[in-house]
Amino acid sequence: MIDRQRSDNRGRVKTRHTGYRSWIALCAFACLFNYPVGSAAAAATPVSNGSQPPASLQVLHWWTSAGERKAVDVMSSKLAEENIQWRDAAIPGGAGLGASKVLKSMVLAGKAPEATQLNGIVFGEWADLGLLLELDDVAAPGNWQKLLFPTVWSLVNNRGHVVAVPLGIHRINNLFYNKKIFDRLNLTPPKTWADFSRVAEKLRQAGITPLAQSSEAWQVATLFETLVLAESGPAYYRSLFVDLNPAAFGDPRMTHALKRLRSLKEWMPTPLRERPWPEMTRELANGAAAMFVMGDWAKGELLAWGLNTDQDFSCSTVPGTADYHLYSVDTLAMFAGDYSHQPAQEKLAQIIMSPPVQTAYNQVKGAISVWRSPDLSKMDSCARASWSAFSKGSAFQAPSLVHRMAADETAKDAIIAEVHRYFVDDKMSESDVQRKLASIARSVTKSGKQE
Repeated sequence: MIDRQRSDNRGRVKTRHTGYRSWIALCAFACLFNYPVGSAAAAATPVSNGSQPPASLQVLHWWTSAGERKAVDVMSSKLAEENIQWRDAAIPGGAGLGASKVLKSMVLAGKAPEATQLNGIVFGEWADLGLLLELDDVAAPGNWQKLLFPTVWSLVNNRGHVVAVPLGIHRINNLFYNKKIFDRLNLTPPKTWADFSRVAEKLRQAGITPLAQSSEAWQVATLFETLVLAESGPAYYRSLFVDLNPAAFGDPRMTHALKRLRSLKEWMPTPLRERPWPEMTRELANGAAAMFVMGDWAKGELLAWGLNTDQDFSCSTVPGTADYHLYSVDTLAMFAGDYSHQPAQEKLAQIIMSPPVQTAYNQVKGAISVWRSPDLSKMDSCARASWSAFSKGSAFQAPSLVHRMAADETAKDAIIAEVHRYFVDDKMSESDVQRKLASIARSVTKSGKQE
């Protein structure tokens, strides 16, 4: 068992781990993500990764809605112009839960895709295992460090190397509303919670569900993290979900956010059911519901259906969050493998970071460009508001817990589960869930110190 070395086309020595050391790395990977090693993982692989033409890339992702598919088409068509095939491996499932499991199984089976949607702080964990292609030879000449928002530049770096390509920045604390309904009823988007209650009551009297909502766990938690930001601002939010400070979970601001979450059920559909987010977006579009709290990928969906910003729908922010940006960053990472796909992978990175693709991708995806100075004339009112809030800097930014920007998978999943349990079980008190959340934080931080 040896480390085989090869030189890339720039003369740098690359090391490919084989044999015993590869098995050690994969076992460490399995332990890291609590995933079993064995034939079951191989059986879960959805796409055979046999011998492929050099000029093709298999891309694993969870962009499967109408708006998301348009965004994929932007990238794949540009890649085709470079005579490189985009081999699509799209895994349905909100928040990427299914895709995450499939990706782990593919890696453990030795069939990693050449590129994968891999959002959030998990980059470092993958990169430390030596699995990700470093993109320094694209980032340096492309001047990424100067052109990217500092938050985005920091996200895609690991130990001084660029290990992912950022595509766009989503804002999550949006309050979308059906503009035609609001105009007909002479309503304005609520700026305070008192305003929200007044608007919601008028909507209910008109026979319209005030607030679209699914009982799916990640969607409930997405609403909840927005309410935490509304009650507290970014500093306390980070103490909770980035620092995982156990004491912060006992704070009255957390109590208020939990109570707000439960009180909003009054304005939601009855009965609440687990439904995919595009279905909830459809309720906003067809007028069954008048408001919806969701990331601006929902805007991409509305646009894909032919609706128009500020005519059919518009966006405000959840009360108390107008100055803040609860964010998630879309990214692609490349698996190194034997480096045979490196030229095509680097070309894909160059394409994604080009201004035309940044503009076109984010227009249809609903997000904003990762460039500090994008073409604002190509943005609608929702995008300009998102860009303005994010541009204020890190003091106004809050990394999404639910969408992998704040904490690792273990902490994220445990917190989401407890918040969801509280939401669906009206007998559970705020103090009960706060104690459970504080216990999760203590367990995670203790585990981290031991490592």
